[in-house]
Amino acid sequence: MTDEKKTETAKEAATVKKAMISQPMAGKTDEEIVATRDLAVAKLRQMGYEVVNTLFTDEWYSDEAMKGRGVVQVPLCFLAKSLENMSLCHAAYFCKGWEDARGCKIEHEAAEAYGLEVLYGD
Repeated sequence: MTDEKKTETAKEAATVKKAMISQPMAGKTDEEIVATRDLAVAKLRQMGYEVVNTLFTDEWYSDEAMKGRGVVQVPLCFLAKSLENMSLCHAAYFCKGWEDARGCKIEHEAAEAYGLEVLYGD
């Protein structure tokens, strides 16, 4: 790839707007979580955003793997990863009920403090 093509590709990547989803999960079934997330993803894509993953379901975040790594505060581990992924984003989309969820409230504060566009679900 030529230097000119690399520069063009970097510019294209820089123009893609990225968003994360902040979603309350406590007390919800897997089906409810997925349904809410699917609606949020569809809405964000309609708005022209690429969605950055904040639903951590891979093996690294399994109960066994976290226990093996010595994670004591599992919700805090998920929040830390979510904040890391927020660094990749231009916007944060907050699903209904975010105001009552500890992690979502912290994500909201961080999004506002660091100048992300803050969007709200129905």
